[in-house]
Amino acid sequence: MRGLRSRRRRGREGLFVAEGEDLVAAALDAGLDPVLALVDAERPALEERLRDAERVDPRLLAEVSSLGHPPRVVAVFRRDRLQTGCRDATLALWRVGDPGNVGTLLRAADAFGAGVALSAGCADATSPKALRASAGAAFRVPVARFDEAPRPRVALVARGGTPLHDLELGHRVTFVLGAEREGLPDDVLGGCDALATIPQSGDAESLNVAMAGTVALYELSRRSAC
Repeated sequence: MRGLRSRRRRGREGLFVAEGEDLVAAALDAGLDPVLALVDAERPALEERLRDAERVDPRLLAEVSSLGHPPRVVAVFRRDRLQTGCRDATLALWRVGDPGNVGTLLRAADAFGAGVALSAGCADATSPKALRASAGAAFRVPVARFDEAPRPRVALVARGGTPLHDLELGHRVTFVLGAEREGLPDDVLGGCDALATIPQSGDAESLNVAMAGTVALYELSRRSAC
């Protein structure tokens, strides 16, 4: 479990760790079966759902956990059991390296029925920080490769694009977002069908990438509801 904190190790072994009863419960609700589960022998959690879980000393959980406070349950799951593929509404992330932003965008996609596509250089959606930020959405939202994201593709840029509220959007659209410092390179922008900007009335240079993706999905959802 300590070894699975490493992205390379997770990729090589095809496994990841979920820590805490809320996250483990979300994985179980999504139909994932644990390869291994440990529960706190003094304060057991989810034992009725984890029949084969092993009760261990809480000090052991503290050693294997990445959390500041030891969880009551930790479980290992297979990565190939996670959902893959695309949805009509998609967030395509280009080199978004912050796992907190990736997890938050998964949570936004879950809230609005969208999918997520990740390029090389993006944070691992099964990293501990991304899983926590996703609040369980990582187990429900399908994830695809960046080049699999459907068209039309709308690049979200800080300035110079068509105001998002003026852009015609169909029910099928991919919003393309880049890392906050670098943004989207010219070749990625050139592969998009439109550029859109979220108008701002304040002095902030730009929105956080997770906020921008959430606003775009909300705008799409708002129009669909009209």
